[in-house]
Amino acid sequence: MGERCRAALRVLVLQAAWALAGGQVRYSVPEEAEAGTVVGRLAQDLGLEAGEAEARRLRLVAQGRRASVEVSGASGALLVSSRLDREELCGKSAPCALRLEVLVERPLRVFHVELEVTDINDNAPIFPAARKNLSIAEFTTLPGSRFPLEGASDADIGSNAQLSYTLSPSEYFSLDLQKSNERNLVPELVLTKSLDRETIPVHRLVLTASDGGRPSLTGTMELVILVVDVNDNAPQFNQSVYKVQLPENATVGTLVGRVNATDADEGINSEITFAATSFVPPSGRDVISVNPETGEIHLTGALDFEEVSIFDFRIEARDHGTPPLSGHCSVELQVLDVNDNAPEVRVTSLSVPVSEDAAVGTVVALLSVSDRDSGANGRVRCWVWPASPFGLEATFAGSYSLVLREALDRERVSEYEVEVRAEDGGAPALRASRGLRVPVSDVNDNAPAFAQAVYTVLARENNAAGAELARLWARDPDEAGNGRVSYSVWEGGAAAASSSSWSSWSGAAGGGWRPASSYVSVDAESGRLWALQPLDYEELQVLQFEVRAVDAGEPPLCGNATVQLFVLDENDNAPALLPPAGSAPEAGGAAAEAARAAQAAGGSVSASDTLWAWAAWGAPAGQVVAKIRAVDADSGYNAWLRYELWEPRGKGPFRVGLYSGEVSTARALDEADGPRHRLLIVVRDHGEPARSATATLSVSLVEAALAAAAGSPSSSSRAAPGADAGAGAAGAATNVWLVVAICAVSSLFLLAVVLYGASRWAPRAAVLSGPGPTTLVCASEVGSWSYSQRHSRSLCVADGAAKSDLMVFSPNFPPPPPGAAPKDTQPEPSALLGTVSGASLVHFSVPSHLPSG
Repeated sequence: MGERCRAALRVLVLQAAWALAGGQVRYSVPEEAEAGTVVGRLAQDLGLEAGEAEARRLRLVAQGRRASVEVSGASGALLVSSRLDREELCGKSAPCALRLEVLVERPLRVFHVELEVTDINDNAPIFPAARKNLSIAEFTTLPGSRFPLEGASDADIGSNAQLSYTLSPSEYFSLDLQKSNERNLVPELVLTKSLDRETIPVHRLVLTASDGGRPSLTGTMELVILVVDVNDNAPQFNQSVYKVQLPENATVGTLVGRVNATDADEGINSEITFAATSFVPPSGRDVISVNPETGEIHLTGALDFEEVSIFDFRIEARDHGTPPLSGHCSVELQVLDVNDNAPEVRVTSLSVPVSEDAAVGTVVALLSVSDRDSGANGRVRCWVWPASPFGLEATFAGSYSLVLREALDRERVSEYEVEVRAEDGGAPALRASRGLRVPVSDVNDNAPAFAQAVYTVLARENNAAGAELARLWARDPDEAGNGRVSYSVWEGGAAAASSSSWSSWSGAAGGGWRPASSYVSVDAESGRLWALQPLDYEELQVLQFEVRAVDAGEPPLCGNATVQLFVLDENDNAPALLPPAGSAPEAGGAAAEAARAAQAAGGSVSASDTLWAWAAWGAPAGQVVAKIRAVDADSGYNAWLRYELWEPRGKGPFRVGLYSGEVSTARALDEADGPRHRLLIVVRDHGEPARSATATLSVSLVEAALAAAAGSPSSSSRAAPGADAGAGAAGAATNVWLVVAICAVSSLFLLAVVLYGASRWAPRAAVLSGPGPTTLVCASEVGSWSYSQRHSRSLCVADGAAKSDLMVFSPNFPPPPPGAAPKDTQPEPSALLGTVSGASLVHFSVPSHLPSG
């Protein structure tokens, strides 16, 4: 009960206090106060005790908008709960008071609280727009002209909203402030100097508004003043002269360059049209055009540096103002040279043919060399290909002489294909050439030359008269009459049968000297060597003569060749029996005559007389009783003799040496053999066909003392009473013939050595073909043999041979020139045996059966 009384008492006291205060609590708080700021001790100001505010639930009553304040339940203080913005709450109204209602319970009461929000300078002046655009005409707007501007506004109140204005510095504009009323100032922009758009097309100024707060806040506005253009400027090029370079191979449509013209005006006053005028040369209109809109210069035709190297023209730039204004510039188009022209080589003079004896330095042709390009592209280098025997000499710029640098030889080169080549200095270089045909005229500077210095011709004996022996050919490399050759037998001959071994034994005398022209003849045009008569080996073995070849030049030149004609033996002579040792020469002569008679008859020779020999009883086997002696006028195989015992056949007491002709005992002789034996011996040569002769030998068997008294056991004699008396004379005659035979053989050997040396050291240039294989034919007791060896010369003499012969030859006759002889004039094989290289044939005939002593 007491508590209730105390509570009622307190309410009564509070109400009394509230009534005394007018029934309202007033607070003041600045805007933008932080949340939690204590505005006032509301519970205390309302007369509530500590802790009672929470118990009675002291609180604010919402009135439709956010109050941004609240009552603390624990302390009963009025706190700022959120941002307070006076401008948002009250705008420009002053003062800004918020009316709040506070509610308490037990008992329920309502209190009114007034909260004043005071202003702070938290808002800067604001212009209606951040930028203000003005357009002022150049020159026509006079200084002093005014342009009103909109002022700024400030959300604050009082001194915080008092504004002042300033303008950024400018020589053209100033700021003037006018009062529209007591509170507001109106800024005005004043023109102080005439404008020039081409100088400053746009003026940018800043208008600043400042309030009266502490600190002061400002706001700005940009003034953009566009100077309006008038057509007071002509177009201007950025260069008065344009220099452009373009290669002459530029294609049509190539962009040459671009001119740039500007008009300080704007709008239609600055729109420009380009046009090209005043072309030098006038042909430039055909190759150059200008785009009227862009000012681009294009190539409309082909350029040629060699025709026009520089084009000059003017370009006009005209604006579209009223009246239109124009500007001009010059353009110089320089055409650059391109290496598009090859050098040109022209022959201004040509002196052909050139004599082959022309002196070095002789001018053959005059040439002109040019290149239409310029600079390095037009510098030309010339040379001759092949480099010899001609060369180029520069006479003056662009002119050359083709001169002879080396001696000419028509026989080596009869015509030259000369190419004069020219090359310019461009990159890449261009080349040109001019071919010249330079024939060489002939002079008679070459004598006819035979293929060989010495011709060796082999001809078989008994050839037909008129048979072709060989074909000689001399080459003259000159042409026409200078190279036309005629042949003739110049000199030479032979001594008939001067060295025949047969003549030595037959006692025949020499036939004397006979000229070669009596044996052979040469065709003047073809060079064929003909036999005028049949040749006889036994009469003529070697015929040496010279053949001369003379050309038809002026003066005529000649060449010689030596011809050695060797007559080859045929087996046309049968063996002839010789008288026994000690017989008279007349007997040998009779045997020779018999051999010749048999040769003429074509048969064998048979001795009509019988040869006699003595043998002692009891003679041992192998004792020589007699020796059959025979000779064959032929040579070689044809004269190689062999002896055969024809009768008696079988095993008799005697035998005959196959190649020696010695008759010896086959066994010891006794009385049973009888007193006399008749032997028939055949002497046969090796020819084809073989020829033969027969000899009859009568051998008497006597006592040894009688045989010794009769003479040597090997002696044989004719059955004549005066045989012993003629033995001394026969020995003397044999010695004479032996000396003659030795001299003849020595002469032949010396001739062979001379001919061998000549063939070895003869110049090889005359040989048209290599030597053929050498053939050696040798006679020996054991048979015949042959071998081949190049350039081999050997001598073979067999022991005990009846006659040793050596023939060494190398067939090496050059072939006649192609087409030199028709087919119907070829020599017969039997007439033309062959030819050998000079002095390569040596024939020896050595009678091995000569008696000794």
